Amino acid sequence: MEPIETEGDRRIVPLAGGDIADAVKLSAEAGWNQVAADWAMMLDLGKAFGIKDDGRLVASGLALPHPPHFGWISMVLVTKTHRHRGLATALLGHLIAYLEGRDLTPMLDATPQGRAVYLRLGFHDVEPISRWRGAGGGAGSLSAEAAIGIDDIKRPDLAAFGADRSAILADLLGRPRSLALRRDDAFLLSRRGRTATQIGPIVAPTAKQAAGLLDEAIAAVDGPVLIDVPDRETILRATLAHHGFTVERGFSRMALGRREAFGDPARMRAIAGPELG
Repeated sequence: MEPIETEGDRRIVPLAGGDIADAVKLSAEAGWNQVAADWAMMLDLGKAFGIKDDGRLVASGLALPHPPHFGWISMVLVTKTHRHRGLATALLGHLIAYLEGRDLTPMLDATPQGRAVYLRLGFHDVEPISRWRGAGGGAGSLSAEAAIGIDDIKRPDLAAFGADRSAILADLLGRPRSLALRRDDAFLLSRRGRTATQIGPIVAPTAKQAAGLLDEAIAAVDGPVLIDVPDRETILRATLAHHGFTVERGFSRMALGRREAFGDPARMRAIAGPELG
Protein backbone atom coordinates (compact mmCIF):
# COMPACT_ATOMS: atom_id res chain seq x y z
CA MET A 1 0.00 0.00 0.00
CA GLU A 2 1.37 3.41 -0.93
CA PRO A 3 1.97 5.96 1.84
CA ILE A 4 -0.89 8.41 2.35
CA GLU A 5 -0.24 12.14 2.42
CA THR A 6 -1.25 13.62 5.77
CA GLU A 7 -0.66 16.95 7.47
CA GLY A 8 2.04 18.85 5.59
CA ASP A 9 4.46 16.40 4.04
CA ARG A 10 4.03 13.75 6.72
CA ARG A 11 3.20 10.27 5.54
CA ILE A 12 1.78 7.10 6.97
CA VAL A 13 4.61 4.59 6.89
CA PRO A 14 4.95 0.94 7.93
CA LEU A 15 6.54 0.38 11.33
CA ALA A 16 9.30 -2.15 11.96
CA GLY A 17 11.35 -3.55 14.80
CA GLY A 18 13.41 -0.40 15.06
CA ASP A 19 10.26 1.52 16.01
CA ILE A 20 9.37 -0.61 19.04
CA ALA A 21 11.04 1.62 21.64
CA ASP A 22 9.21 4.70 20.36
CA ALA A 23 5.95 2.74 20.13
CA VAL A 24 6.25 1.70 23.78
CA LYS A 25 6.76 5.35 24.72
CA LEU A 26 3.61 6.25 22.79
CA SER A 27 1.43 3.64 24.51
CA ALA A 28 2.95 4.42 27.92
CA GLU A 29 2.15 8.11 27.45
CA ALA A 30 -1.49 7.11 27.00
CA GLY A 31 -1.36 5.09 30.22
CA TRP A 32 -1.74 1.78 28.40
CA ASN A 33 -0.32 -1.54 29.61
CA GLN A 34 1.66 -2.79 26.60
CA VAL A 35 5.35 -3.71 26.86
CA ALA A 36 8.01 -4.17 24.19
CA ALA A 37 7.13 -7.87 23.83
CA ASP A 38 3.53 -6.94 22.96
CA TRP A 39 4.62 -4.50 20.28
CA ALA A 40 7.14 -6.99 18.89
CA MET A 41 4.44 -9.66 18.59
CA MET A 42 1.95 -7.28 17.00
CA LEU A 43 4.50 -6.03 14.46
CA ASP A 44 5.47 -9.61 13.64
CA LEU A 45 1.94 -10.98 13.26
CA GLY A 46 0.13 -7.86 12.04
CA LYS A 47 0.79 -4.68 10.15
CA ALA A 48 1.58 -1.51 12.07
CA PHE A 49 1.65 1.97 10.59
CA GLY A 50 2.77 5.27 11.96
CA ILE A 51 3.34 8.94 11.33
CA LYS A 52 6.68 10.51 12.19
CA ASP A 53 7.69 14.10 12.79
CA ASP A 54 11.38 14.79 12.27
CA GLY A 55 12.08 11.08 12.75
CA ARG A 56 10.04 10.77 15.95
CA LEU A 57 7.02 8.49 16.04
CA VAL A 58 4.02 10.68 16.90
CA ALA A 59 1.09 8.43 15.90
CA SER A 60 0.49 4.72 15.43
CA GLY A 61 -2.12 2.18 14.39
CA LEU A 62 -2.22 -1.59 14.05
CA ALA A 63 -4.12 -4.10 11.93
CA LEU A 64 -4.07 -7.75 13.02
CA PRO A 65 -5.52 -9.97 10.27
CA HIS A 66 -7.56 -12.93 11.51
CA PRO A 67 -8.46 -14.66 8.24
CA PRO A 68 -10.67 -15.75 6.68
CA HIS A 69 -13.36 -13.42 8.02
CA PHE A 70 -12.09 -10.46 10.05
CA GLY A 71 -9.17 -8.39 11.28
CA TRP A 72 -8.48 -6.35 14.40
CA ILE A 73 -7.74 -2.62 14.58
CA SER A 74 -5.95 -1.34 17.66
CA MET A 75 -3.12 0.79 19.06
CA VAL A 76 -4.44 3.96 17.39
CA LEU A 77 -2.39 6.47 19.36
CA VAL A 78 -1.33 10.09 18.91
CA THR A 79 1.15 11.86 21.17
CA LYS A 80 -0.28 14.82 23.10
CA THR A 81 1.56 17.47 21.09
CA HIS A 82 0.07 16.26 17.80
CA ARG A 83 -3.57 15.60 18.66
CA HIS A 84 -6.56 17.22 16.92
CA ARG A 85 -4.71 17.33 13.60
CA GLY A 86 -6.49 14.45 11.88
CA LEU A 87 -3.66 11.96 12.34
CA ALA A 88 -5.77 9.31 14.08
CA THR A 89 -8.48 9.64 11.43
CA ALA A 90 -5.94 9.23 8.65
CA LEU A 91 -4.44 6.15 10.30
CA LEU A 92 -7.85 4.64 10.94
CA GLY A 93 -8.81 5.04 7.29
CA HIS A 94 -5.54 3.41 6.28
CA LEU A 95 -6.12 0.45 8.60
CA ILE A 96 -9.69 -0.06 7.38
CA ALA A 97 -8.50 -0.01 3.76
CA TYR A 98 -5.72 -2.46 4.59
CA LEU A 99 -8.14 -5.01 6.06
CA GLU A 100 -10.92 -4.52 3.51
CA GLY A 101 -8.35 -4.95 0.75
CA ARG A 102 -7.88 -8.45 2.12
CA ASP A 103 -11.64 -9.13 2.33
CA LEU A 104 -11.56 -8.95 6.13
CA THR A 105 -14.23 -7.22 8.22
CA PRO A 106 -12.59 -4.58 10.46
CA MET A 107 -13.32 -5.03 14.16
CA LEU A 108 -12.15 -3.16 17.25
CA ASP A 109 -12.82 -2.44 20.91
CA ALA A 110 -13.75 1.23 21.21
CA THR A 111 -13.45 3.51 24.20
CA PRO A 112 -16.57 5.57 24.99
CA GLN A 113 -14.85 8.58 23.41
CA GLY A 114 -13.96 6.71 20.23
CA ARG A 115 -17.30 4.95 19.83
CA ALA A 116 -19.07 8.00 18.39
CA VAL A 117 -16.36 8.35 15.75
CA TYR A 118 -16.62 4.70 14.75
CA LEU A 119 -20.42 4.82 14.56
CA ARG A 120 -20.14 7.63 12.01
CA LEU A 121 -17.78 5.46 9.96
CA GLY A 122 -20.30 2.62 9.76
CA PHE A 123 -19.20 0.47 12.69
CA HIS A 124 -21.93 -1.22 14.74
CA ASP A 125 -21.98 -2.28 18.39
CA VAL A 126 -21.46 -5.99 18.91
CA GLU A 127 -21.34 -6.11 22.71
CA PRO A 128 -20.19 -4.07 25.72
CA ILE A 129 -17.06 -5.04 27.66
CA SER A 130 -15.80 -3.75 31.01
CA ARG A 131 -12.22 -3.53 32.24
CA TRP A 132 -11.88 -4.64 35.84
CA ARG A 133 -8.91 -3.79 38.06
CA GLY A 134 -7.83 -5.47 41.26
CA ALA A 135 -4.90 -7.24 42.88
CA GLY A 136 -3.65 -10.80 42.86
CA GLY A 137 -3.12 -12.97 45.90
CA GLY A 138 0.58 -13.43 45.19
CA ALA A 139 0.77 -17.18 45.75
CA GLY A 140 3.05 -17.61 42.73
CA SER A 141 2.96 -20.31 40.06
CA LEU A 142 0.75 -23.34 40.62
CA SER A 143 3.32 -26.05 41.30
CA ALA A 144 1.02 -28.90 40.35
CA GLU A 145 0.04 -27.37 37.01
CA ALA A 146 1.33 -29.33 34.01
CA ALA A 147 2.87 -27.40 31.15
CA ILE A 148 0.29 -26.27 28.60
CA GLY A 149 1.11 -26.22 24.90
CA ILE A 150 -0.61 -24.53 21.98
CA ASP A 151 -2.11 -27.84 20.84
CA ASP A 152 -3.98 -28.02 24.15
CA ILE A 153 -5.89 -24.77 23.59
CA LYS A 154 -5.90 -24.13 19.84
CA ARG A 155 -9.16 -25.95 19.09
CA PRO A 156 -11.37 -24.41 21.80
CA ASP A 157 -10.00 -20.94 21.06
CA LEU A 158 -10.67 -21.31 17.34
CA ALA A 159 -14.28 -22.27 18.05
CA ALA A 160 -14.83 -19.35 20.44
CA PHE A 161 -12.89 -16.61 18.64
CA GLY A 162 -13.80 -17.54 15.07
CA ALA A 163 -10.25 -17.51 13.69
CA ASP A 164 -6.96 -19.32 14.20
CA ARG A 165 -4.82 -17.08 16.40
CA SER A 166 -2.51 -19.84 17.58
CA ALA A 167 0.57 -17.72 16.82
CA ILE A 168 -0.65 -15.09 19.30
CA LEU A 169 -1.50 -17.68 21.94
CA ALA A 170 1.87 -19.40 21.49
CA ASP A 171 3.62 -16.08 22.04
CA LEU A 172 1.64 -15.46 25.24
CA LEU A 173 2.38 -18.99 26.48
CA GLY A 174 6.10 -18.36 26.04
CA ARG A 175 6.22 -15.13 28.04
CA PRO A 176 8.28 -15.06 31.25
CA ARG A 177 6.15 -15.21 34.41
CA SER A 178 3.02 -15.87 32.40
CA LEU A 179 0.27 -18.09 33.77
CA ALA A 180 -1.65 -20.70 31.81
CA LEU A 181 -4.44 -22.84 33.25
CA ARG A 182 -6.48 -25.54 31.52
CA ARG A 183 -9.37 -27.73 32.61
CA ASP A 184 -10.76 -29.90 29.79
CA ASP A 185 -11.88 -27.46 27.05
CA ALA A 186 -11.57 -24.44 29.34
CA PHE A 187 -8.39 -22.39 29.57
CA LEU A 188 -7.00 -19.11 30.90
CA LEU A 189 -3.87 -17.19 29.92
CA SER A 190 -2.22 -14.16 31.47
CA ARG A 191 0.74 -11.95 30.65
CA ARG A 192 2.80 -9.33 32.44
CA GLY A 193 2.16 -5.77 31.31
CA ARG A 194 3.81 -2.43 31.94
CA THR A 195 1.78 -1.67 35.06
CA ALA A 196 -0.34 -4.79 35.67
CA THR A 197 -0.83 -8.45 34.83
CA GLN A 198 -3.44 -8.86 32.09
CA ILE A 199 -5.64 -11.92 32.54
CA GLY A 200 -7.22 -13.15 29.32
CA PRO A 201 -8.34 -14.76 27.24
CA ILE A 202 -10.57 -17.06 29.24
CA VAL A 203 -12.38 -19.57 27.03
CA ALA A 204 -14.80 -21.98 28.68
CA PRO A 205 -17.98 -23.87 27.78
CA THR A 206 -19.59 -22.81 31.07
CA ALA A 207 -19.40 -19.74 33.28
CA LYS A 208 -18.75 -21.99 36.30
CA GLN A 209 -15.59 -23.36 34.65
CA ALA A 210 -14.45 -19.84 33.82
CA ALA A 211 -15.02 -18.65 37.39
CA GLY A 212 -13.01 -21.56 38.76
CA LEU A 213 -10.06 -20.74 36.52
CA LEU A 214 -10.32 -17.08 37.45
CA ASP A 215 -10.27 -17.90 41.18
CA GLU A 216 -7.06 -19.89 40.66
CA ALA A 217 -5.42 -17.19 38.57
CA ILE A 218 -6.18 -14.35 40.98
CA ALA A 219 -4.76 -16.41 43.84
CA ALA A 220 -1.58 -17.17 41.88
CA VAL A 221 -0.56 -13.82 40.38
CA ASP A 222 0.87 -10.95 42.38
CA GLY A 223 0.41 -7.20 42.13
CA PRO A 224 -2.10 -5.21 40.06
CA VAL A 225 -4.36 -7.20 37.73
CA LEU A 226 -6.49 -6.18 34.75
CA ILE A 227 -9.14 -8.26 33.01
CA ASP A 228 -11.61 -7.34 30.25
CA VAL A 229 -14.93 -9.16 30.61
CA PRO A 230 -18.08 -8.94 28.45
CA ASP A 231 -20.92 -7.43 30.46
CA ARG A 232 -23.09 -10.51 29.79
CA GLU A 233 -20.80 -12.58 32.06
CA THR A 234 -22.72 -12.10 35.31
CA ILE A 235 -21.03 -14.99 37.15
CA LEU A 236 -17.54 -13.79 36.25
CA ARG A 237 -18.45 -10.24 37.23
CA ALA A 238 -19.66 -11.50 40.61
CA THR A 239 -16.43 -13.47 41.03
CA LEU A 240 -14.36 -10.37 40.34
CA ALA A 241 -16.41 -8.29 42.77
CA HIS A 242 -15.93 -10.98 45.42
CA HIS A 243 -12.15 -10.60 44.99
CA GLY A 244 -12.39 -6.83 45.41
CA PHE A 245 -12.09 -5.91 41.73
CA THR A 246 -13.88 -2.82 40.44
CA VAL A 247 -14.77 -1.60 36.96
CA GLU A 248 -12.21 0.86 35.64
CA ARG A 249 -13.73 1.68 32.25
CA GLY A 250 -15.79 0.27 29.45
CA PHE A 251 -15.30 -0.70 25.83
CA SER A 252 -17.68 -1.40 23.00
CA ARG A 253 -16.76 -4.27 20.72
CA MET A 254 -17.63 -3.08 17.21
CA ALA A 255 -17.57 -4.35 13.64
CA LEU A 256 -17.75 -2.44 10.37
CA GLY A 257 -21.07 -3.11 8.66
CA ARG A 258 -21.89 -6.02 10.97
CA ARG A 259 -23.68 -6.42 14.30
CA GLU A 260 -22.64 -9.96 15.27
CA ALA A 261 -19.37 -11.44 16.47
CA PHE A 262 -17.63 -14.26 14.67
CA GLY A 263 -17.10 -17.67 16.25
CA ASP A 264 -19.00 -18.61 19.40
CA PRO A 265 -18.75 -15.52 21.64
CA ALA A 266 -20.70 -17.21 24.45
CA ARG A 267 -17.56 -19.25 25.18
CA MET A 268 -15.30 -16.17 25.23
CA ARG A 269 -15.59 -15.33 28.93
CA ALA A 270 -12.77 -12.76 28.96
CA ILE A 271 -11.00 -11.26 25.98
CA ALA A 272 -7.25 -11.22 25.36
CA GLY A 273 -7.29 -7.42 25.52
CA PRO A 274 -8.54 -4.65 23.25
CA GLU A 275 -5.28 -4.73 21.29
CA LEU A 276 -5.65 -8.44 20.42
CA GLY A 277 -9.38 -9.14 20.32
